[in-house]
Amino acid sequence: MVALATPEVDKGWKAKDFNLISVDGNYYDLDKVKGEKGLVIAFICNHCPYVKSIATKIAKEAEELGKLGIGFIAINSNDTIAYPEDSYENMKIFAMENNFKFSYLLDHTQEVAKMYDAVCTPDFFGFNSNLELQYRGRLDSAKKDVIPDAKRELYIAMAEISEINEFKGEQISSIGCSIKWK
Repeated sequence: MVALATPEVDKGWKAKDFNLISVDGNYYDLDKVKGEKGLVIAFICNHCPYVKSIATKIAKEAEELGKLGIGFIAINSNDTIAYPEDSYENMKIFAMENNFKFSYLLDHTQEVAKMYDAVCTPDFFGFNSNLELQYRGRLDSAKKDVIPDAKRELYIAMAEISEINEFKGEQISSIGCSIKWK
């Protein structure tokens, strides 16, 4: 396992459209997943220890962000042949076990990860209502550890974005396992 950090945020970068299958069997694009006040796109997978350690927190934050008008999706772009634990069938199980109420999408061609320059799992992208990138950082200050009072960095950033359409605060890179490229 190689831990990688995400690049610095490229503020204002426009979200690229996609059409991917979710664990519910439906296809989703940007129009279907964006919220009135923004969107979070999280690149995750099933087998990464970093993701596993925060999966239930991701589910809770997604639910809380929805109350602010922020859409939330997760995308698995890993090579599912070399990493069968990340297969579509296992994504369904992972989503159910972690109470994902958001769309968990499969990027089997890895084209979406390349368009977004995603590097690791987890990799969080926070967009405003115009689908302009405002946040690229970690979920919270706990990283991979379980710290009950960890600073909710993604939530704080997206709450500000929901109010003023931008984020002016500090952004700390997410750290996780590299995306498993074909």
